[in-house]
Parts: sequence; C-alpha cells; structure tokens
Amino acid sequence: MRIKDAVVLGFATSQFVAAGPASSSKPTKKGSLSPISAQDWIKAASPGWNAGNTLDATPNEGSWNNPPLQGSTLDHVKAAGFKSVRIPVTYTEHFTTGSPSWTINSTWLQRVSDVIDMATSRGLYVITNMHHDSWGWVDVSKPDANQTMIQEKFYAAWLQIGKTLHCKSSLVAFEPINEPPGNNAADGANLNKLNGLFIKALADSGNSKRVVTLSGLGMSIDKIQWFKAPENMTNPWAFQFHFYSPCKGKTVWGSDADKAAIDADLLSVRGNFTDVPLLMGEFSASQLNCEAAARWKWYDYVVRKSTALGITTMLWDNGLDNLARESGEWRDHIAVDIITSTVKGVNNSLADSTVDASATSQTSSAYIFNKVGSALADQTLSFLLNGNTFKSLAVGGVALRSGEDYTISGSSVTFKGGFLTNYLSANAVPGTKANVTVEFSAGAPSQVELVQWDVPALASYSSAAKSVPTGSDLWVPIVWKGLHKVAAVAISTSDGAYLVDDWTKWLPPLQQGRGTFNSQWNFDFDHFTITSQAVSAVIAAGKNATFTIEFYPRRAGNENSVEYTLTV
Repeated sequence: MRIKDAVVLGFATSQFVAAGPASSSKPTKKGSLSPISAQDWIKAASPGWNAGNTLDATPNEGSWNNPPLQGSTLDHVKAAGFKSVRIPVTYTEHFTTGSPSWTINSTWLQRVSDVIDMATSRGLYVITNMHHDSWGWVDVSKPDANQTMIQEKFYAAWLQIGKTLHCKSSLVAFEPINEPPGNNAADGANLNKLNGLFIKALADSGNSKRVVTLSGLGMSIDKIQWFKAPENMTNPWAFQFHFYSPCKGKTVWGSDADKAAIDADLLSVRGNFTDVPLLMGEFSASQLNCEAAARWKWYDYVVRKSTALGITTMLWDNGLDNLARESGEWRDHIAVDIITSTVKGVNNSLADSTVDASATSQTSSAYIFNKVGSALADQTLSFLLNGNTFKSLAVGGVALRSGEDYTISGSSVTFKGGFLTNYLSANAVPGTKANVTVEFSAGAPSQVELVQWDVPALASYSSAAKSVPTGSDLWVPIVWKGLHKVAAVAISTSDGAYLVDDWTKWLPPLQQGRGTFNSQWNFDFDHFTITSQAVSAVIAAGKNATFTIEFYPRRAGNENSVEYTLTV
C-alpha cells in the first residue's frame, strides 16, 4: 500500500491493448458471461469504490466498524458517480473442514453471492477477492510457511468461490489475494504459483473467460520485478496495484517535486505493463491524517494522471474515511466530487495551501481559523482556479452577498470581518461554526470551514508505560477545542533522540521525528491513542518519551500542541 511536470504523459486510453480476448459487447447485468476485454472492463469501471471493513472484517461481516452491507449503501455509491465496487472478502474464519477439501461455509458463500447481486442489479461493475487471508494462512513469506498446504487450500477455496459465482455476468471480475506479503524473488515465485492455481481454479469452475486482475507482492509498485503472469491462461486480465501517500507527518502537498514523484511512480507501472490494463485497486489520502486542501490537490492530481495513463482508480473506504454507511453521508464530499469530475476530464478549482515541504508553518484556503481571545479582521483566501471562475458562495444553501459578505479579486476571495462575526469572535466557544461552499463555473465545489480554536485538553498528561497491559493501546481522553483531528505527533526520548525512525532527521521541519498515523498514534471522537507498538518502543528504549501532539492550525513551535509523557 503506497505511491514531473517535466514528464510528458502522452498516453491515451485507446493506446492500451487489453490482455486476453477482446470484445466491444456490453456485459449484461445477470445470467450470462458475455465476452468483454479487460481493457473494456477497466475503462467502464472508472471510478470505483471499496466496500472496506465489511465482508473482509474478521471474524465476520459487521465485526468491525460497519454494519452488514445494505443495498442503500450501494445506492449512495452509485449516486455519487462511482461505476464499480470492489468487494473485499475474508474467508479465514469460514472454512468448515481441513485438508484436502477445505470446505467453505455455504451460508458465507451465499452471502458473498447476494452482495455481488446487490451491486450488479444496480448496474455497478464488481471485483471481489480473498482479502485478509493474506495476513494468515496465505502468507507465503513466513519462514515456516507450508507452501504445499497453502497451495492446496488456495486452489480448493477458489474452486468453490468460482463454482458459486460462475453464473454471474461479466460485470463481475475476480482478484486472487489482497496485498500478499513478501520481499524477495523466492516469495515472488511462490505468489506466482498461487496466481497460476487461481487461474486453474477458475478454468475448472467455468470462469475461464472472466476478467481477472493479477498482482505482485504487496500490490506494491516497488516489487513488480518478481511478478510473472501465468502461462496459457484464457482469462482477460489486468494488473492491479495499490497507491497510498502521504505519510510521516506530511500535511502539505502540491509542489513540483510532489507531482514529479507521482508521475515517476505511475509511469514506472505503465512502463512495466505497456499492453496490459491497469487498476489502482486501492488509493486514499485519509481525512484523518491529511490537511484538507493538500488532500484535495492530491486526489485531483493522482486521478488526473491515472486517467491520462488509462489507469482506473478505486477509492479505499473503511467506513471511517469516506461514506458513513448508516446515514449515507460522505465525510469528505469534496474529495468524492473531485474524483468523479476528474475522470470525466473536467478541470477542478481547488483550495490553495502550502506546498513548500521545508516551511515551518502551514496555510490553507480550506479553513479560516480564529483563536479564542483574538479580534476578527477581513480574511483573504487564494484558490487554484484552473481555468474556471467563481460562481457563488453559500452557507447551508443560503447565498452570500457579493460586495457585503465577500469580494473577489482574480483568484482570491476576501471574507469580510462583518460576515465572519456571525460565526467567530474573541469569545466564541471553540469548534467548527460553519462551512462555506464555494461553487465554480465547472468541476467540483470547494469548502471553507470556519473554525474557532483553542488548545485541546487531555484528561492526563503522563503515565507509566509498564502500566499499560501488554499488547494494548493507551487511550487518553481528550477535549477538542477546534478541529476534531490531530495533525501530527512528534515523539522523542528524554535524551532528545527520536523514539522511532531516526532517519526522519533528514526530513523537513514539520516532519522530523513524527510518528506514523496508525503505527504509533491514532485518535477517535474523544480519545488520543498511543498504540501498543509505541508503548513497547518506549519500554524497549528504557527512557521516558514525550509525545508532542500537534493540531491545526499548524506551525513549528506554536502553542497549538500538548505534550504527553510515557515514563519507564
């Protein structure tokens, strides 16, 4: 899971030749496997959405943060403009017998079939897989891995899945295994064997003409060299990879160097598969650890460059980042609108923000911040219009008055202090007060969030690392006083060293010594979390460690941060 303006992206979708049999026929929704090329399938599936943390949850659907998938969820997905759904499925907990049959529970197989029908009945393309099985029994990279057992079980499982789903239309494609672990040629060779057994199981279950995607180790772009497609397969196929960025405390994005890095990565994949359709089966810049304007620029650039290279993108969604499954509301509807507009070739206007990675402070046109105790003044925000013009501004559907509430000059909007005092003041209670929707002549809208802020408060500011139960995270209650999110966390030991990743001393100021979201820290609605991994690192270091928790607005050394100490 990972991802030059000087580079010319001169490819067009029509240049790519589909692997496997070609056909221009459109698939039917149910009942027949009419031939379709991988190229046509991949093109029609753009853009796509992942039903993550659902059927891939363990031990069962609904065990994690999402309810069982409902048809209404897929209605919201389709209404947003997505054309396909990736349905990850974990089978580990659903085997009812061992070797040699490895029987999968028929009720579970039927549930997978029913969910696929929910999607195809709505005209959505579907790709389904084995997902978190890769964490356990399918891990070919373990030193003690029983390769014979893995291969036997993998074939038996896909034979049953194939037989259950063989009647599905050509809207449905298969993927063998999600992000298979491995780091070397031997691991790659073992994965290639599994890919071959996957193709054999499909042939033996009546799916030899079905579109499939194949991948290398980790679905990572830096391990492609060990991938080899199975010989003599008749399935139309595409290559799938995953793409995630940014990380390590990087909340700014959009420099020429940032764009050049994406160009280089995507061109490297295309260069290795010049005549094979490509699927970016997962990609995301999470709203939980990315600043809004930087995130929107990232989505726009990644999808635009991918589309130019004929790469279909599928947004990863674990139910926390994007679609709230129960309410049907998109947590970041701007990002969704950017994705769906971009694949149509429409230019989006975007909130501007800091792009200099070496900057010690961060600005963003996605917010207007006012600190408790501060007087208000006019606020000017710049936008990247990209050939568009401003159309309107509104709060809650009520239009703002040009000349009174705001003025426009070129690519900038100035919000009048008199307007802002409706929401912000020296004495206002901290929190988000309103969202201003900014509409343009074309493309996705943007948003300006009006935020009153003060420094958040923790329930406590220190504890002993050894008091945390082994393997458990440390949850620290927090009272938010502004945006309900953490920007980054710097972690240092009592002697001034970085607790993890000493190499980050070479990174820019706002990234040095920062831990990684989900690896060392996390947060939810009312807790800041120090992960068990970070607690163990403190104990192993044998030194007290300070976690400097940074919030938005963000600048090096500013007062909008708090410190939590773990003692040994």
